[in-house]
Amino acid sequence: MSHTPLISVVSPVYKAGKIVPELIRRITEEVSLITTDFEIILVEDGSPDNSWEMIAEGCRKDKRVKGIKLSRNFGQHHAITAGIELAKGDYVVVMDCDLQDDPVYIKTLYAQAQAGYDIVYTQKKQRKHSFWKNLTANIFNRIFNYLVDNKNWKGSGSVGSYSMLSRKVVNAFCSFSDYQRHYLNVLRWLGFNSTYVEIEHRERYEGKSSYTLSKLLIHALNGITSQSDKLLRINVMIGIILSLLTFLSILVIIVLYFTNGFMSGWASLITIILFSTGILLTSIGISGIYIGKTFEQSKNRPKYIIDIFLNEEK
Repeated sequence: MSHTPLISVVSPVYKAGKIVPELIRRITEEVSLITTDFEIILVEDGSPDNSWEMIAEGCRKDKRVKGIKLSRNFGQHHAITAGIELAKGDYVVVMDCDLQDDPVYIKTLYAQAQAGYDIVYTQKKQRKHSFWKNLTANIFNRIFNYLVDNKNWKGSGSVGSYSMLSRKVVNAFCSFSDYQRHYLNVLRWLGFNSTYVEIEHRERYEGKSSYTLSKLLIHALNGITSQSDKLLRINVMIGIILSLLTFLSILVIIVLYFTNGFMSGWASLITIILFSTGILLTSIGISGIYIGKTFEQSKNRPKYIIDIFLNEEK
């Protein structure tokens, strides 16, 4: 019969070989202030460095540390899903591995969970990133929240994946079958009684983020198209507006023809054609993305594949 710990801490690991020992030490130190009955689940997501070796060493030193090695890189949110689905705790904490999410706040999250909240989010006072990255993140969050009808979700621009879930939420999360997923958007869709804890966003313990601009754009596009069809509806509105403008332009041309005679306008004509073609190709591309996601979902492939599971309870 498998043991049920009080708290499970799940962290996806990628390019964090030098951080893993400190991550385990800090989590163990902070959670031990609450209970000795816990587990730490580190999900290695196809990392090209020695992250797995460091996880395996941590598992050898402490049986409460469980290492999951995925067969390849499935992405952060699929790695989080793997950890949550395999966590056995009554409460599950999700946090990044770079220690910008400080384990010291786990006590605060647990206190709010004990107060009756099923989901406890963390809201960062100020992100420890460069000015440019903070600016672009703020712009993206505003656009993203608009496209996914997220305007009334408190603090959504500064809420990260660092959070605590009750077992009821974990069970509901595990029943979520979407292949394309974003951790926070899944929680938002699930609902439940939730609250926010304000935290300090720490400096990265070592190295730099593996998220490049292109990865962030792809991640953003996946998040938007997997959660909302508003892009398609915006395309419809743009098409209607352009059609009305075209009709009005025809009326203007007819009036000018009878009042001023024939007027050549090759430059404006080419500009209108190129603009309309660009809008058309963009609309087709957006429609193609949605069709592609429907295709991916219809394959019914597993969200992740486990290669090795250390300290697994049989």
